[in-house]
Amino acid sequence: MRPPGGRPQPVPMNINYCSLPPQPPPSLPAGLEADRLDALIAGQFMWLNGTVLHYYFFDGETDGSVIPIPGEGTTRWVSWVGGKDQQDVVRESFQAWKDLGIGLEFAEVTDRTEAEIRIGFQRGNGSYSRLGRSALTVGTDQRTMNFGWSLTPPGERSTALHEIGHAFGMVHEHQSPFAGIVWDEEAVYADLAGPPNFWPPEKTLNNIISKYRPSDVNGSVWDPDSIMEYPFHPSLILQPEKYRAGLFPPGRISEIDAAFVHRWYPPLGAAEPPLLVPFRSVPLGLEAGAQADFVIVPEATRDYTVATFGESDAVLVLFEEVDGEPRYLTGEDDGGRPDNVSVSAHLLKGRRYVVRVRLHSAWGSGQTAVMCW
Repeated sequence: MRPPGGRPQPVPMNINYCSLPPQPPPSLPAGLEADRLDALIAGQFMWLNGTVLHYYFFDGETDGSVIPIPGEGTTRWVSWVGGKDQQDVVRESFQAWKDLGIGLEFAEVTDRTEAEIRIGFQRGNGSYSRLGRSALTVGTDQRTMNFGWSLTPPGERSTALHEIGHAFGMVHEHQSPFAGIVWDEEAVYADLAGPPNFWPPEKTLNNIISKYRPSDVNGSVWDPDSIMEYPFHPSLILQPEKYRAGLFPPGRISEIDAAFVHRWYPPLGAAEPPLLVPFRSVPLGLEAGAQADFVIVPEATRDYTVATFGESDAVLVLFEEVDGEPRYLTGEDDGGRPDNVSVSAHLLKGRRYVVRVRLHSAWGSGQTAVMCW
């Protein structure tokens, strides 16, 4: 209804929203050509395909933090530990993504120092996840993902699927520049300031109102059915007209979501990656966004360097195989610098190591190569 002289009032629906942590602007050299810049931004959070993402559930008595209590002006300490029923929803959601046939692997670990993804269940602190590789910048005693409400009620499995999507590098769908959403901004700010979210204006701006750049998003079309799309009740969206009555995605991985993760994380082939022999350069011949994998089996224990050559921007990661699983050793993203990507590590004779190289972009001759020595 519309009060006299006022605007239509939001229908209270108590929708909990994911509050994605603000991402600092990428630190890239000035003066990059548009194609290079777009390629670097598009791939900045994406893992190398074939990575095993280890996840850990906080379980200690002292795992927790002090949070403000909305509306009370007080604070209290709240644990990060969640029950098995909550953890099982997350486990099942990792499996749902894996069942798409993607090239990423997932392994639960009990040592937080081994985990790229560290998960808490702190109630009252919102649900969120670090975007993709940005999780590597978070200290091992801190969460990279949190669930701020119960995941067991009907429909809440979508929250776990959504946060895992962020952990892959996926962003909020409703902030796509291709969505064409025109907000009733006053109503949005008022709605999110109330229960159950109690968001300040800057959080609403970061997670709802702001639009991404085209190079930031997962594709060139808006997918209202995406698992990365929020639901919105009537009165918040002015355009497109069909969503004035509300936007209610189905809460599952859409076909476009699946296509996106397959583009970045295609199924790994059964063929053995080629051997990278010291002092022998191997041409890459990759298109932008493509990846090549190699194996190193050292004949001597010593320090090795692995590097790319040519006019290119790339990310390179070196793994050691431990019990058949690639474990991260070191990696580097050249971030648009004029020099190439290069990593060094002490490799042991007879051990098996995996090199993964993803090309952001190439210019000039377009000829690129990788070599170890």
